[in-house]
Amino acid sequence: MKRWLILLAATLLVSPVTASAAPPAGVKLAAEQVLHRGNGSEPQSLDPHKSEGVPSSNIQRDLFEGLVSEAPDGELVPGAAESWEISEDGKTYLFHLRRNAVWSNGDPVTAHDFVFSWRRIVDPMTGSYYSQTLAPILNAEAIIQGKMPKERLGVEALDDYTLKVTLKGPTPYFLGLLTHSSTYPVNRQNVEQYGEKFARPGRLLSNGAFVLKEWRVQSHIVLERNPRYWDDANTTLDKVIYYPIEDQSTELKRYRAGELDTTEAFPLTQLGWLRKNIPDEVRIAPYLGTYYYGFNLTRPPFKDNRKLRQALTMVVDREILTGKVLRAGEIPAYGWVPPGVLHYEAVEYEWKKLSKEERLAEARRLYQEAGYSRENPLTVEIRYNTNENHKKIAVAIGVMWKRALGVRVRLVNEEWKVFLENRKQKRLTQVFRAGWIADYNDAYSFAELLHSRHGINDSGYDNPEYDALLEASAHEPDLKKREELLRRAERIMINDYPILPIYFYVSKHVVKPWVGGWVDNIMDHHYSKHLYILEH
Repeated sequence: MKRWLILLAATLLVSPVTASAAPPAGVKLAAEQVLHRGNGSEPQSLDPHKSEGVPSSNIQRDLFEGLVSEAPDGELVPGAAESWEISEDGKTYLFHLRRNAVWSNGDPVTAHDFVFSWRRIVDPMTGSYYSQTLAPILNAEAIIQGKMPKERLGVEALDDYTLKVTLKGPTPYFLGLLTHSSTYPVNRQNVEQYGEKFARPGRLLSNGAFVLKEWRVQSHIVLERNPRYWDDANTTLDKVIYYPIEDQSTELKRYRAGELDTTEAFPLTQLGWLRKNIPDEVRIAPYLGTYYYGFNLTRPPFKDNRKLRQALTMVVDREILTGKVLRAGEIPAYGWVPPGVLHYEAVEYEWKKLSKEERLAEARRLYQEAGYSRENPLTVEIRYNTNENHKKIAVAIGVMWKRALGVRVRLVNEEWKVFLENRKQKRLTQVFRAGWIADYNDAYSFAELLHSRHGINDSGYDNPEYDALLEASAHEPDLKKREELLRRAERIMINDYPILPIYFYVSKHVVKPWVGGWVDNIMDHHYSKHLYILEH
């Protein structure tokens, strides 16, 4: 007890200002406050501990609220916790929960809900692909590996409204991590009553600004305003309807027909028309994400064949892809972590400094040493989820491999859920499309994906030295030393070629002029509670 009191006395009190979502004074609002949002693919699930992908996260940010939230510009602000304290050594956090925060049935949201939820994430029986998100918490990794019971996780409810979190080491990005959907709380009684089917309309209890009203697969998901949300007075929208539209041309047609107020993206082929005809509705902004191809390292032809993986990586002309195929400001990627990440200097392939002719010559040498030639060409599949832009990139890369090395490429497109499952199983994939969007603004959000035990390490990359550097970085309080550990890890990883980075993202949307409150931000997070419909 005395030790804890001393720790409290030495803490840094943090009480950020809550960002208001209310429209500015004098703004004329539409009588009907309904937002129609294009949302890409059909969500796998709305269970925040089991789903993955941007479409699910977009909806979960409306349904749930974590301890920490985000302002429209991406700044961290209080969420379910109204304030927090951090010990001087950076290893202990005290979160003070709001006493007026309740679940959608009126029950209070308590520290016990977060203890239950976070234990559920790291429990191997849950099968969460994002269990590694909580790796900074004391004992989390041992629990994920089945070496400790979940009750040993470093989270404790000191009382109904005070949550104590103990980390294994200082973690500068910890507060940002808590905005990720996988850290959201779920209602224990809700989960125990309905099991894996709790996240359904008529069942789901949530603590966010909206509640789940309807879900028609491959048609739409309807959310309605939650009058019990603690900040409902600053919520303007009464209803949000999400539409899973994988085909971007179809999504844009529905937008132009007035059926959608925002799109998840748009076809690259239409960028010129959009800029000419509705330039004020085009929203393109920097985005912390990397578009890449993964090599399946668990089976031929890429298992134990680094030279082949390097040859294919070297002949991809990223400048042509970003400048002539994409043309929306994307940045060619010669490393894994994109620019703009806090406290991090980008790492790039050494061969980037070579001319195109020198790269081609070296790639052909490696290709031959890997056992292939124009007389004995590699035959390989590029697998991607159904999407016009993904197809254009796959076609272009297939042509580059064919011209430079004589590789024979077959393209395979699959519906999103099937595609994700095949990636995880690793039985069918050879080369697969992927994208990684930062869960928080820190290099570790990218580095952890290639950790051997990460649930979405679909390449099957396994390098003990890489894992050790990541684990050392998690315990390093000095930011400069931590950065160097992560940069050393990235150099090792990119030189092992488990992945083929292609470009760094920009976010791409079209947004109707009557959608108020939309603010471009580097995370591309747009909470519906911050938005409203103007009179039009």
